[in-house]
Amino acid sequence: MSTRTMSPVLLIGGSGHVGARAARALRRLHPDLRIAIGGRDGRRAAAVAAEVGGPTTAVTVDVQRSDLGLEPGASFSAIVTLVKDESSNALKRAQADGVPYIAFSDFVSEIGPLVAHYVARPTRAPVLMLGHTFGGTATLAALHLAQELQSVDAIAIAAVVGADDHGGPASSADFERLRQAGEAALVLDDGRWTWLRGEAATRRVVDAGGAAHVGQALPLSDVVSLAAATDARSIRTDMAARDRAAGGAGPRTELIVEVSGRRRDGSGARLRYDIIDADNLSRLSAYGAVIATERLLGLAGGPPVGPGLYNPESVLDPASVIARLEELGARVRRTPA
Repeated sequence: MSTRTMSPVLLIGGSGHVGARAARALRRLHPDLRIAIGGRDGRRAAAVAAEVGGPTTAVTVDVQRSDLGLEPGASFSAIVTLVKDESSNALKRAQADGVPYIAFSDFVSEIGPLVAHYVARPTRAPVLMLGHTFGGTATLAALHLAQELQSVDAIAIAAVVGADDHGGPASSADFERLRQAGEAALVLDDGRWTWLRGEAATRRVVDAGGAAHVGQALPLSDVVSLAAATDARSIRTDMAARDRAAGGAGPRTELIVEVSGRRRDGSGARLRYDIIDADNLSRLSAYGAVIATERLLGLAGGPPVGPGLYNPESVLDPASVIARLEELGARVRRTPA
């Protein structure tokens, strides 16, 4: 199907920090794709739509309403939720319409409702769980490195962000929800699933420039994706903030992916990617959402994805994701860890 005739892609939260960047990236990759910027504030959504340009419209969306507050008869080619879909109304709408759905803001402990809705209607729509570091980009980068190894022992993912980088209101709401729940971080530690809290959840993270930071483990879905895709016995994902006194307030985001294991000749190896973007954490997140969206719709990497429940590694090719990140402007550096 031509992007000119395809129904719009609905970005719920499209006027937010991640959503606006996702819309701009989609427009850059697919100039003729119809995009609907969905937000609670219609004027703000309209402003983003005007900035994005091309066949972009604005719609007012309320995820607390069963009809999402949309006009009767509105149709979309995919529904991408860049905010927490607390009532599962956006998911229900995607299943009713039989179009791809992306869940972007679910922590690893919050996927129960989504899974239950899929199990109840498994043939209705493709449902992608994307509560991963930067929209799945970290998981795919780790798997790209793991392809070089005969066996994988450990995978460590870290995001290093500016001291004042909270990723916008939607991301701040996610972390506030995490704080109120007293959530621990799920890690795989020497073959055992473990929930970490407090000091036990911290680790030392060294960024691309050699500076050390204190990372805090997060309950993101990379750990379960990578445990299922590899034989690693230790997996975790952390976030660290750069020190403000050392220039930590600037708009720079680093994704550090380290994979250790054995090569096919039996020798040990520690491999590392540094993926760097000159913006706050919202843009790398947006890139991940966009790469997943175009894949589900069959706009890149193969035909449209059929109904099913997916993690990003189920539908995306690791090498293609790395190439797409570079095309979008992220700097990718490969070094021994």
